[in-house]
Amino acid sequence: MEILENAGRSGSKIMGSLKSIISDAEKVLENSTAQGSESYQNAKKKLESTISDAKFVLRELNDVVVTKAKDAAVCTAEFAKENPWKTVGIVAAVSVLVGVLIARSRK
Repeated sequence: MEILENAGRSGSKIMGSLKSIISDAEKVLENSTAQGSESYQNAKKKLESTISDAKFVLRELNDVVVTKAKDAAVCTAEFAKENPWKTVGIVAAVSVLVGVLIARSRK
C-alpha cells in the first residue's frame, strides 16, 4: 500500500504543478497590458481555449488515475490473500533483484 501512497503523492504533485501553470497563464492573460492589437486578441482567445481544454483533460486524467490505482490496490490485496506464499516468494525475488542491482551500481 505504501507504493500506491507514494504514487498518489507523486501524481498529486504533478497535478498541482500543472494546475499552477494553468493558474499562472490565466493571471498573465488577466494582467497583460498590450491588449489592443487584433493578433493579441486572437492569441489570447486561443490560449484561453487551450487552458480550458487542459483543465478538462486534467480532471478526466485525475479521475482515471484514481480509479485505476484503486482497482490495482484491490486486485493486489485479493491476490495476496488468495496466494500468501506466492506473494512472499515474489517479494523475496524482487528484493534480491533490487539488492543485486544496488550492489552493482555501487561498484
